[in-house]
Amino acid sequence: MSASEPVAEPRCGPAYGRWHSVRAMPVRMTVALCLALCACATKPLISYSTDTPPLVLVPASYAGAQDRRGRFREIYCAVLKAHGAQLPDYRPCEEALTRVGTEPDGTGQPVDLGPSGQHLVAAIVAGVGYECFKPWLNPPGTVVTHLRQFGYDAMLLSVDALSGTTHNARQIRDAIMAMPLEPGAPRLVLIGYSKGAPDILEALVTYPEIRPRVAAMVSAAGAIGGSPLANDVEQYHAELLQYFPGATCEEGDGGAVQSLRPATRKAWLAQNPLPTGLRYYSVVTFPQPERISSILESSYEKLARIDARNDSQMIFYDQVVPGSTLLGYLNADHWAVAVPIARTHPTVGSLFVTQNLYPREALTEAILRFIEEDLTSSRR
Repeated sequence: MSASEPVAEPRCGPAYGRWHSVRAMPVRMTVALCLALCACATKPLISYSTDTPPLVLVPASYAGAQDRRGRFREIYCAVLKAHGAQLPDYRPCEEALTRVGTEPDGTGQPVDLGPSGQHLVAAIVAGVGYECFKPWLNPPGTVVTHLRQFGYDAMLLSVDALSGTTHNARQIRDAIMAMPLEPGAPRLVLIGYSKGAPDILEALVTYPEIRPRVAAMVSAAGAIGGSPLANDVEQYHAELLQYFPGATCEEGDGGAVQSLRPATRKAWLAQNPLPTGLRYYSVVTFPQPERISSILESSYEKLARIDARNDSQMIFYDQVVPGSTLLGYLNADHWAVAVPIARTHPTVGSLFVTQNLYPREALTEAILRFIEEDLTSSRR
């Protein structure tokens, strides 16, 4: 398929009626996203199979996770109150976080909003297709600018947009080992968004030489347990993302979709215990249904056939790293938490990505402040 060839328009889901009113917009972008993420099949999302490790769904504490939502809420709310209103996409704290079940109380301790003492650096690994639409998205870079005011920093670790976790893990390893080794405690906080989270976990398991350089790992809406939606699409759906306007990504090793299937991810977790001595954290997207963007409603409803507590791509319990510290549930859909589409493309935002506004700068600051406090406490 060349860049000038037409792409068939999807005829399913609530977004269908909008396609014909936006002919002048980057149609390939929205069509490719719908095909890759909102496919309209009726077969079971999880088919009958005995090819699975033994599984059990239990409360997070039974899986070794620590529930620290109370303290994270204190830190996130303090950040939003102090300077969130001056940042893009501001929301009050109660609207930014979702209360799920009985949330633990906070500590009541004051929140330090001064300059960072450890100068943590967030190294972010994005999800499937990001390198394909990054030129079109033209992200504003406001997260980095904001964090540097407080002595933190951030960077993007580039990985193949359409390759599997094994290939991308090697790229993460190479990028980390190419960084100058600085004296003192490690400052690198690896944040994996969507498929970026299992990419990071595989790198940590496979390449022990990077572990001394890493202070912590964070799953942000991470595909830790995979997504049932990946059972309903094939790799060629994802490869349509190569036809985004200005896309420069390549096919890679063709393993992206396979690596997101629940059977693949859960088998990998069963066979690969995570390295001890590292800190793991989980930030989960758990939006109220009205916080789902219109273009994502089809995939939300499809995934709701299994569990309505999903962010349009992931069920909430599949986003938690085993044995990690649970920071919070975010009232944001899968795109809103990390991909600022509406900021750079307001027309697309108003018609398709209708719930894309989220205070990402304040969220990233709160995550790093929590981790810095946690690391400092453990060293004491």
